[in-house]
Amino acid sequence: IHLKSFWIVRGSWETWRETNPNPNTTLIFAQVRLRLLPSARCLFDEPVQVTVAGLRSKQVVTLRARSTDERGVAFNSSASYRADGRGEIDLNRDASLSGSYVGVEPMGLLRSLKADALHKYFYKNRALEPFMVNFSVHEEEGGMLAEATNERRLIGDGVRRVPVKEGNIQGVLFTPPEGPFPAVLDLCTFMSEKRASLLANKGFIVLALPLSVLIIYYFLISCFSQVSRKGVGVISRSKGGDIALSLAAFVPGVEAVVWINGCSANVGIPLYYKHHQILSPLMFDFTKVIPSESGANIIKQAVENPLAEENKGSVVPIERAGAHFLFVASEDDLNWDSKDYLDDMVARLKRHQKKNFESVIYPAAGHLLEPPYGPHCPSALHGMLRFPVMWGGEPQAHAAAELHLWKKIQDFLRTHLSCNPAQTKSKL
Repeated sequence: IHLKSFWIVRGSWETWRETNPNPNTTLIFAQVRLRLLPSARCLFDEPVQVTVAGLRSKQVVTLRARSTDERGVAFNSSASYRADGRGEIDLNRDASLSGSYVGVEPMGLLRSLKADALHKYFYKNRALEPFMVNFSVHEEEGGMLAEATNERRLIGDGVRRVPVKEGNIQGVLFTPPEGPFPAVLDLCTFMSEKRASLLANKGFIVLALPLSVLIIYYFLISCFSQVSRKGVGVISRSKGGDIALSLAAFVPGVEAVVWINGCSANVGIPLYYKHHQILSPLMFDFTKVIPSESGANIIKQAVENPLAEENKGSVVPIERAGAHFLFVASEDDLNWDSKDYLDDMVARLKRHQKKNFESVIYPAAGHLLEPPYGPHCPSALHGMLRFPVMWGGEPQAHAAAELHLWKKIQDFLRTHLSCNPAQTKSKL
């Protein structure tokens, strides 16, 4: 009688075969399970809990994440973890030992997604295509033990996406299932549907537009029957910030403005309204661009001083606006000195005895503050200057700032656009 050995194995067949070639051994594999909770399908701005079970007690494994952006660029991240005595790992509880990040960071695998090439931004701008992320767990030798795919949607159930065209200007309107809802104009330096669609999921009717002032009246008219009667909100970042300030200062009907890491003056090109120039441009001094070892440039000091006498014609007169302002600045913004611009605007409004503003400052965040749980981008090709630049931001602090700011934006817009949260929740 030949008795075979029975082994309960947690691992891969390849690893076992290499180390235990005995043919008289029967393998009973304990299934390693990787789970995404509460569901593998969620919205882009929602967290998932990543757990692993079925490992050996105290086993060290590597968790990996990978995704491909809309331009076909692959992004990857990884982190090593040690299972507890029951063979389980929970990213909400356990600390990464090494890899793309170290310590307890529940969404660290998403935040740290990075391309192999330098200066790559993760393009995820089309709302109808979800952000697909593959999570996998691997032995130290590299064999994969389990995997799961996270489908992170930008547009929620019932939200309508309607392309809008007015002459040569094109945008996209996102409408929640029922109205009336408060209206928001999302000014994008370059067209993106991400922030607009995510705000629509929260109960706002949002028009995403590349930078232009001309279409504001079309927006007001086309949405009037579905929006609250209080007025329109504008959200913007970077160059869009001074356009948003100008809308509040010169165009009737703007009730709330979210200004994120912008400038207090009109940057780059003259600004016209009703066929008349209203603001001169604040220009760049490229002799002040600082190169870095990575090949990206620091342009923070390259913008001329808006407070200089010769540049006063570029400063946006926000003191004449009746809108409410939310000023947001990152102290590690390497694109320009958004913190100084914020301080100037706050001081100016106070001098005019205005109280229609609030401000938030994030000490270690960088320029590209976006909705939460996307990959952090420390440097990328500048869309207007056409060379790589440093955006700044300590990764963990930047991710925390994005999470805090996202809720702050929604609360601010609801407060000043007469959105009733209880009514919005019931209709959604």
